[in-house]
Amino acid sequence: MTARVARARRAPRAPGAAGARPAHAPATFASLAAVERAVIGCERCPRLRRYCERIARERKRAFATQAYWGKPVPGFGDPRARLLVIGLAPAAHGGNRTGRVFTGDSSGSWLYEALHRFGFSNQPDSTGRGDRLALTGCYVTAAARCAPPANRPTPRELSRCRPYLEAEIRLLRDVRVIVTLGHIAHRAWLGASGLWERMGPRERPRFAHGAEFALPGGSVLLCSYHPSRQNTNTGRLTRPMWHDVFRRARERVDGLER
Repeated sequence: MTARVARARRAPRAPGAAGARPAHAPATFASLAAVERAVIGCERCPRLRRYCERIARERKRAFATQAYWGKPVPGFGDPRARLLVIGLAPAAHGGNRTGRVFTGDSSGSWLYEALHRFGFSNQPDSTGRGDRLALTGCYVTAAARCAPPANRPTPRELSRCRPYLEAEIRLLRDVRVIVTLGHIAHRAWLGASGLWERMGPRERPRFAHGAEFALPGGSVLLCSYHPSRQNTNTGRLTRPMWHDVFRRARERVDGLER
C-alpha cells in the first residue's frame, strides 16, 4: 500500500468540536505519575463510572474468578518516549479488567505484538499490570480513560478526559512520532495537541488509514484503523496493513534520532 504523505500547515484558529475547551478546567500536572493518580481517582463522568463498576461486579464468565480493576485506566509506557500511540478507550473486559490500557483483549494483542516486532516492547502480549511488560521509546494512551457502553463515549465525556491527554502530550517532551488509532483518537489528539485550534479545516490532518503528515515543528503523524474485532475480523484491517504503520513509525523514529 502506498503511504499518503502530506504536510500540515499552520492556519488561523477555527472553531470545531474537537477544539472546544474541556468541560472541566485542566489541572496542572507536574509529572506523568501525577496524571496517573488523577486518572485513577477520576469521577467526572457518572455514566461511565456506573458502567465500569457494574461490569466489574458482574464480570464475564471467562473471567469470573478474577478481580476486575473497575477504575479509570491511565496511560502506560516510557516517560522518554519518541512514539506516542493513542487509542479510543479501555475495553469493558480488557483494560477495565486488567487496569492497563490495551491489555487483556484482542486489540491489545495486536498492538503489543506490533510494538514487540518493531522494538518498542519487551514482549509480544500483555495480560495484566503484573506481567513485566516494559515499553522502550513508546507511550500508549487513550482518548477516554473509562470503558464506555458500546465503545461510544459522548462528546462531553471525551471533553472531560481531554485534560489528561493534554498533560501527557506536554509532559512527553521527546515524542516525535504519533500514531492515532481510529477517527475518535485522531480528533482527540488534534484537540489536545492544540492543532485543531491553530489550523483551519482545510489544513488539519484528515484521518485515513495509512495517512502520514509532517507536522509543524518536525514531528510526524501516522493514522491507522483501530485494531478492534470489527475491523480485524472483517478484513478492513489486516496484519500487513497494521505492521506497515508500525514499521513506518519505527523508521520515522530512527530517522529523527539521527
